[in-house]
Amino acid sequence: MEERWALLVHEQAPAAPVGGASHDAERWQVRGVPDPTALDEWSDVLAATHLRFDVSSTSHTPEDFSAAVTRRRFGGLALVDCASSPWLGHRDDDLVGDQTTPVVGFQVLRKGVEAVRAPGQGPIELHPGDMIIWNGWQPVEVEVVEPFQKRTLLFPRDRVLAVCPRFEEIEDLPPLRDSAPARLLVRYLNALALELPELDTPAGVAAADAALELLRAAVEPGVPTSRESRRAALRAEIRRYVHSHLRDPALGPESIARAHAISVRALHAVFEDCDESVAGLVRHERLTRCMEDLQAPSGGSVTEIAFRWGFRDAAHFSRVFKREFGVSPSDVRGSAVTAVA
Repeated sequence: MEERWALLVHEQAPAAPVGGASHDAERWQVRGVPDPTALDEWSDVLAATHLRFDVSSTSHTPEDFSAAVTRRRFGGLALVDCASSPWLGHRDDDLVGDQTTPVVGFQVLRKGVEAVRAPGQGPIELHPGDMIIWNGWQPVEVEVVEPFQKRTLLFPRDRVLAVCPRFEEIEDLPPLRDSAPARLLVRYLNALALELPELDTPAGVAAADAALELLRAAVEPGVPTSRESRRAALRAEIRRYVHSHLRDPALGPESIARAHAISVRALHAVFEDCDESVAGLVRHERLTRCMEDLQAPSGGSVTEIAFRWGFRDAAHFSRVFKREFGVSPSDVRGSAVTAVA
């Protein structure tokens, strides 16, 4: 009898220079027999690239099971292309509890048929072109009914809740209507697949921010509303406003309150149950943008970067930067320049 075995190949993306293109693809490929080796390998690949599942075969699983995954990471998100033979996956409470970084997935099926079942819900059958948003912190069963291909954008849960706090209130898989924002997000995923290899680190961060805004636009219309969620939504709106006005040196509690037609006192009340103040939010966001530009060889001088993001005093900037990151901005800038010299 011919001996057969599963083959797992993992090609890791090479390290990229600071500030350069850092979105090269990682690839996994599994080939072999379905019981048990190849499916065990496939379970490990899913855990590394999506979520951990207990994987088993079905009557549709072929003898020579095969699967492949390509992943590109950018701005804290991950764009994942997946193709495989049929299989069945269970994700129970124990596997959910083992998850270290909860994620949200926006998925579009490109080929084949996939069935998704969440506790207390009927099965959702996906066909080419269908979209779904799934929560990585909930049990689920998935079955690939016939060979399929899908494209998924993975978001850290905390990033999603920062722009759409009401998402946390969803207990069931949210139905994703065929809306203009959802269709636009699908087209955006396809554009990312083509353009990510050419984007540098700052552009990758901007691309991730745009993806989060598109996800919010696709999700929010179907999420229930409460008094607490409205307050959280206002807080998220304020964060977005801060994020888009960081270059304005006058950005502060007064200008933020005025832009949202509330008093400064009411503005502070919106953040009173958080671990951050309005001024602290502005400072942290500015310092984060400065760090990104300092790490990019084409970012400019330390002073130029500080003034670009709303700081008006270079010495003050250096002090608060070192307090935030434990290293001086000049040291970060020097390392970035040296890396490409």
